[in-house]
Amino acid sequence: MCGIAGVIYKDNGGGHAVGHDMTRMLQSMKHRGPDSTGYALYGPVEQQIVMRYKLADANDPRDFDFEQRLDHHQREVETRLRACGARGLEVEKETGYAYRITFDYDGELKALTDAVEDVPNVEVLSLGHSLEIIKDLGDAEQVSQQYRLDGFVGTHAIGHVRMATESDVDISGAHPYWAYPFGDVAVVHNGQLTNYFHWKHRLERSGHRFQSECDSEVIAVYLAEKMSEGYSLEDAMRESLDELDGVFTYICVTSDALGVAKDAMAAKPLVLYEGEDVVALASEEIAIRAIVDHEIETWDPYEGEVMVWTR
Repeated sequence: MCGIAGVIYKDNGGGHAVGHDMTRMLQSMKHRGPDSTGYALYGPVEQQIVMRYKLADANDPRDFDFEQRLDHHQREVETRLRACGARGLEVEKETGYAYRITFDYDGELKALTDAVEDVPNVEVLSLGHSLEIIKDLGDAEQVSQQYRLDGFVGTHAIGHVRMATESDVDISGAHPYWAYPFGDVAVVHNGQLTNYFHWKHRLERSGHRFQSECDSEVIAVYLAEKMSEGYSLEDAMRESLDELDGVFTYICVTSDALGVAKDAMAAKPLVLYEGEDVVALASEEIAIRAIVDHEIETWDPYEGEVMVWTR
């Protein structure tokens, strides 16, 4: 089931209420996935690094000792960031388990991420100069209110509403997925990869790690690795249609682009709208109409299609 959505504005960096827009799109598809909601939001490109991470899961049982351990783990995260060379840390505690932190850093993102995730119970959700991944249990309105996303101004975004069918209802199983260890790359996905384990093991042998058993995370890392080898986003996505088997539709975003791909069977739905100033796409047309306030025409990309837009 599940539902995916994306929006990108084409005015080359102007600020838009992408948090508000993505919430409206995702809430309109609440019936496709009531278990969790996730966002990958792109704000203005900053000199500083932005890291989003969690110390536990929303449904973990709490007691005094547990909260004490979380406080200790948070202090350890800051200690390790400084030890890796991070400077000027500014920490914002958004929930009892979710944090946003900004800092200056000149080293490799992989070394930094690995040092942080060696702290027990810590999972880095996103890392980069503009990408921020927010995901939690509940529908889009609940998550947006919890993380104050209506005020998030940016250039483009993707989102996902999840119905858990093959794994637990938890934050780690929610989309979007960051393409560890590559900054500012994320994916949402509807469908299933049949050669998931082949690609997971192959990418692990190249030094990558995975926080979940979700095939969407494999797509994210696969594409980012291709781009690190010199592929454009569009070329990497076209390559994926030959190398990733299964029935799928996915949306990939980078710091300045949004792309969508459908496999050769095109069984997973997606509709598109492109206007003069915005491109919006989603599993259902109702999500596009949630943010476009005039009469529109949409279309469904054909099988084996890849389309990419830059802002």
